[in-house]
Amino acid sequence: MSLDPSYLEYPHRHMGMDHALYPYSNLFQRPPVQWPGGKSVAIWPVISLEWFPMVPSDTPFRAPGHMQTAYPDYRHYTAREYGTRIGLFRLLDAFEAVGARISVACNGAIADRYPAIIEALVKGGHEIVAHSTDMNGTIASGLAEDDERALIAASLDALEKASGTRPRGWLSIARSQSFATPRLLAEAGVDYMCDWVNDELPYAVSTEAGGIVNIPLNHELSDRQIINVQQQSVDSYATQMRDAYGWLAHEAEAHGGRMLPLHLTPYIMGLPYRIDAFEALVRWLAEQPGAWFATGSEILDSWSASA
Repeated sequence: MSLDPSYLEYPHRHMGMDHALYPYSNLFQRPPVQWPGGKSVAIWPVISLEWFPMVPSDTPFRAPGHMQTAYPDYRHYTAREYGTRIGLFRLLDAFEAVGARISVACNGAIADRYPAIIEALVKGGHEIVAHSTDMNGTIASGLAEDDERALIAASLDALEKASGTRPRGWLSIARSQSFATPRLLAEAGVDYMCDWVNDELPYAVSTEAGGIVNIPLNHELSDRQIINVQQQSVDSYATQMRDAYGWLAHEAEAHGGRMLPLHLTPYIMGLPYRIDAFEALVRWLAEQPGAWFATGSEILDSWSASA
């Protein structure tokens, strides 16, 4: 039986991801990126600060980490709330001890339910990244475009109202997007998104509504993946981050600036038996002569200036 020739015909096939949003690019063949002060590795900490409604939504999908047992699921609800009451502040203390400003990806519901948290982030000079409305605000291609547009606007509006500054960055729940998301983010005036993890440096994305930059927030380097999913210890996590920094710093000698994202979950990393090892990791990174702790906006502006 022969294969129908039309089976192999695909008019949208391109190098990369079969679209025209950006061209394929080999990281090692690009002009070198220069970070401020001649630093070699931009350290980009991102804390995900989330509010999980007691009743989860499975439309278009249930967010990772959501409620799991019979209603009311106080066990998982209060475990997540640990992050907003305790874990967040331990992580902020670790970064503020070395003078680092970081990015915090906040659900819009955090601004409404915990205004004191937003106030503390602003006072500490940290960047607030929009992270949907709450953990029922997932995005996928089954979501109507008008609903997605409204979700993006509601998240940005709530965080701007509470902080006084409209977020420049966007992180989708579970890094999930629809085919319309980059265009809708550009339409909303968002400067960068963090959802696509196919690179280690920022890159420009072109949409019908204008340009936006993707700053990759690598899932494989997150505490959720290493500690919760892979069931490794915090000491193993810290070793892997040191190893990653060492490799990137070595690459930077020949290829220009590199970037190391640290994606953190306060109810995971903020526990008392993990925070000591994490604080030691932050101190070690701060001691490296080539390290530059930066927010997403600072990385974007520096990359744009050197691109």
